[in-house]
Amino acid sequence: MPKLTINGIPVEVERGTSVLEAAQFLGIPVPTLCHEDGLKPYGACRLCVVEVGTPPRTKLQSACTLAADDGLVIHTHSARVERARRLLLELYVATCPQSKTIQDLASRYGVREVRFSPKSEDCIQCGKCVRICAEQMMAGAIGFAYRGARRKVMSPFRQQSETCRHCGACMYICPVCELRCHGPQAESTLCSGCINFAPACLAYHDDAMCFLDPCAACELPGPFRKDVAPRPVAASLSPADPSGTRK
Repeated sequence: MPKLTINGIPVEVERGTSVLEAAQFLGIPVPTLCHEDGLKPYGACRLCVVEVGTPPRTKLQSACTLAADDGLVIHTHSARVERARRLLLELYVATCPQSKTIQDLASRYGVREVRFSPKSEDCIQCGKCVRICAEQMMAGAIGFAYRGARRKVMSPFRQQSETCRHCGACMYICPVCELRCHGPQAESTLCSGCINFAPACLAYHDDAMCFLDPCAACELPGPFRKDVAPRPVAASLSPADPSGTRK
């Protein structure tokens, strides 16, 4: 059984387990838009990116497609990881600003501005609808067509597929279908209505200090710590203590 370390916590999992599943087993929330239990890993959204290795030689990889292996050292909420996630969320908000799911993630991870022009598209190419139709509904009524910037989800030859049972699974699983609180005609690209501007925890740390879900403060101060020099922390979560007891 592979033994790896996630945020300083040693964990042993069954072979074939992904790093994302191992983190979820420890109760560590890792954001994702393309992953769904029961579907094959796809690695399209890249929001589950984690930092692999020890400094100064580390790299970013998607946790859902990375198999847990002996000796892996994983950081799920380092400053580098959160910068990458905020950039990705900024792009997703610009692509589909009407999505409540994306807006909520952007608020949770401290996206304060969107530097890209909004497009208001209806798809982020996560592939959830295609996979659930093929793998769970056993229909395969929709799929990806074209390539590159023209790539889109559609039925064969744009005709109603005979295998479609109108089950609605594709709409149920889609992260874009749920409209944001302001409705489809919101004036601003970024909502940010759910951001906690009064964090209770100290912000002088590289990784998140705890992993409460929903988070009360630890993950939200992330965007501010890039401007603050690291300094000793009076209270922190022991890396070797997964129970959540502060020492």
